[in-house]
Amino acid sequence: MNYRSVIKSAFLAATLSVAAPAVLAWAETPQSGGTLHLAAPYGAALKSLDPHVTYNSQDMAVSKAFHRSLYSWDSAKNAPALDLAVSVTTSEDGKTYTYKLFDNIYFHNGRKLTVDDVIWSYTRIMDPSKGYPGAVQVGTLVGAQEYSKGEAKEISGIKKIDDNTFSLTFKELTDPSTQFFEAITAILPKEEVEGGNFLSKPVGLGPFVFENHVEGSKISGKKFDKYYKADKPYADAVDFTISGDNSALDMAFRAGELDATVLSENAYTMYKADPELSKGLIEISEVFTRHMGFNTEKKPFDDERVRQAINYAIDRDIIIRKLLKDKAYKATGWLPATSPAFDKDRAPYAYDPAKAKELLTAAGYPDGFEFTATVTEGNSSLGTLEAMMPFLKEIGISAKAKVVDSNTLVDEMNQGLAAAWFRSAGTGPDPLTTLRCFDSRVSRPACNRSAFKDPAYDALLDEAAAETDPAKRIELLKKADGYIFEKAPVWFNNYNKAVLATQPWIHGVDANVTEAAIIEVDSLWLDENAPGRK
Repeated sequence: MNYRSVIKSAFLAATLSVAAPAVLAWAETPQSGGTLHLAAPYGAALKSLDPHVTYNSQDMAVSKAFHRSLYSWDSAKNAPALDLAVSVTTSEDGKTYTYKLFDNIYFHNGRKLTVDDVIWSYTRIMDPSKGYPGAVQVGTLVGAQEYSKGEAKEISGIKKIDDNTFSLTFKELTDPSTQFFEAITAILPKEEVEGGNFLSKPVGLGPFVFENHVEGSKISGKKFDKYYKADKPYADAVDFTISGDNSALDMAFRAGELDATVLSENAYTMYKADPELSKGLIEISEVFTRHMGFNTEKKPFDDERVRQAINYAIDRDIIIRKLLKDKAYKATGWLPATSPAFDKDRAPYAYDPAKAKELLTAAGYPDGFEFTATVTEGNSSLGTLEAMMPFLKEIGISAKAKVVDSNTLVDEMNQGLAAAWFRSAGTGPDPLTTLRCFDSRVSRPACNRSAFKDPAYDALLDEAAAETDPAKRIELLKKADGYIFEKAPVWFNNYNKAVLATQPWIHGVDANVTEAAIIEVDSLWLDENAPGRK
């Protein structure tokens, strides 16, 4: 079994051991027609209609309707799957992958997809002036970093063989399926992106053609008749309600105005107790880690003892049980339980105020200190900070909240303005790429928001990347995760338990462990009872 197969098998086993059933199975034949009514449930607005710009779950959920990447996430197998290519072959050394694109793929403007679009899209992502989040993924290719630094005119690791065939060569042993399945690496048409209207009228390869965007309200699309997947999408149209108001989404779902939505902690408790609503719940252990990030370039968080003290000071069990209504799993590292490099034997930080006080004193803060955390509304952010405050006060730390919208939060993290912040970060499926987010050579906008710098950690990642034995590689990645856990560039809160509520008339909803709100909209269909068919 080669490296790629071992990683996929390990990830699949880990995921299936904790995740809910991957998809809802329906015996009926899919019906065509109707309008899907879904939710973009994590904020009052989208950050951007350009998928390369934003790593927000909110935006990526919407992107599924309009854009496609080289791979997609197959929830039935809990692993990535080829999407735009009919085949891929691997070189003997495991570092070069050769793809053959489908020959029936078209952009919404009617132009056929070619290899040139793949090359242009990946090259665009490495633009050093933009700080696109997908640079972490594309940066694994040979020559990508040299191009980004202005030392080369192209990415040498991308080779065009003909209009439908190309190869990707990686610096290290890398599974490209875990790198290129998200919207941040979507394939876009150069002429549309550079034409001036893309940010208000995006053009992609997805199942729906963009129709309208009412900022802070909704975004809609109509069926793309030249979509490359036979008989899909089943629905004629899709409407996303854009809202971070959990109460409003709950009311809309109960009124039948939404076919599916992600539930908050309070709604989860109520839906689970309801004999009818509980029938449509899908519980998912996501590859996301909730945390309070620390800016290690700002005092007092430049001292690991301070960061460790905060980890010892908080009783996570109470917060998860009382505030989050058990809709979470306590974090024991950066990598979640669905990662192949998750260390099931590692203990979480104990609730130990005396130890926390001892660490603060050793760091030079015997009387504690005051700090401000940038947060968004909701239990997982502002609510969690407020729940932490009494524990922090016990060791002399006074915490204040700066409440902002999700887009402002991202901007403050990326620009190094926030001293601390609350965030849910994607921590899978590839453990090496995930752990690179604490690599000192990775920029803050790309994902190293804590600006963590530790040469010993970087060397450990390089050792793991160079290891050809998959089992040894996994052990090195476990060690790297343990190193980050000890150095504590974040307060380790919990792993997401996401819950989807679905109506009885919608079928084909998948349980995506990489982000529950990102649903494969081309596979959804509505039966005759759906309001969207009337």
